[in-house]
Amino acid sequence: MSEGIVAERSNIAEGPDRPKQDTLPISVIVPVLNEEQNIAACLESVRFADEMFVVDSGSTDRTAAIAESLGAKVVQFRFVPGGPRKKNWALENLPFRNEWVLLLDADERVTPELEREIRQEFALGPQFDGYYLNRKLIFMGRWLRFGGNYPSWNLRLFRHVLGRYEKLDTEELESAGDVEVHEHVVLQGKAGYLREPLLHLDYKDLSRWIARHNNYSTWDAKLRLNLLQGKELSHSIPARLFGNPVERKRWLKKLWIRLPCRPLLRFIYMYIIRLGFLDGKPGFIYAVLKAIQEFHINAKMWEMKMKEQSEYVDR
Repeated sequence: MSEGIVAERSNIAEGPDRPKQDTLPISVIVPVLNEEQNIAACLESVRFADEMFVVDSGSTDRTAAIAESLGAKVVQFRFVPGGPRKKNWALENLPFRNEWVLLLDADERVTPELEREIRQEFALGPQFDGYYLNRKLIFMGRWLRFGGNYPSWNLRLFRHVLGRYEKLDTEELESAGDVEVHEHVVLQGKAGYLREPLLHLDYKDLSRWIARHNNYSTWDAKLRLNLLQGKELSHSIPARLFGNPVERKRWLKKLWIRLPCRPLLRFIYMYIIRLGFLDGKPGFIYAVLKAIQEFHINAKMWEMKMKEQSEYVDR
């Protein structure tokens, strides 16, 4: 077991035997904390997988019971600073019986169209070591097709021995939590792309959305400060203008963080340049919220710089 982690394989709840007919040799991993409203629909969408793991951070609701009733193996996880976070711990420690893993969040759903496409790939024999999935963001009941929200490529289906989530030197932040959120998978192999969408139901209510993204803004402020200070980590996704979509986005972020008036630019970019106004009121609300989040990131970066300077002066 990795140092700093408390989790026992003997505590894995096997759950009821799942039917093997027509299942694919894929192990699904779903990290959770109090997701009783989401977990059933998430797991039902991956019934085609041979094996399902739910990695739980001590939920106090019925998440674990619901997952077990649907045939998932439930693992209890506790993060201790210095150890790996939930997804990397799962990749390193879970007793997979399959070579391939599919990582999902509880608010994500594999569509029937995506399932068919995955089945077609496996029927022919996978041509790559991993596959990028295209997330379709559903916010306030509406698919946000515009505003730069689609396509959104994430490497989620891959050979588990070849992929690990990047480390971005933000582990000391309490607000970063125990699970990788915006980190990407670094794959030691070739990746392909699946066209059909993965649904992302990124909305429960505005209060929860704002609270969650307040934590994300702290994480992003630390990451951007690292980039400004020239901290390039060998175990992170490289920034390349002519790389894959994730590498290109990382390159653009390095350029973006040097621009002035970023909150205003964020709104103009999402709502006007990327046609977010075509998504109606949800598109407007989302663009405003992301502009506010951009302001929070800027303010927290300034605060972090002040703290660093104060610590340096006090030495």
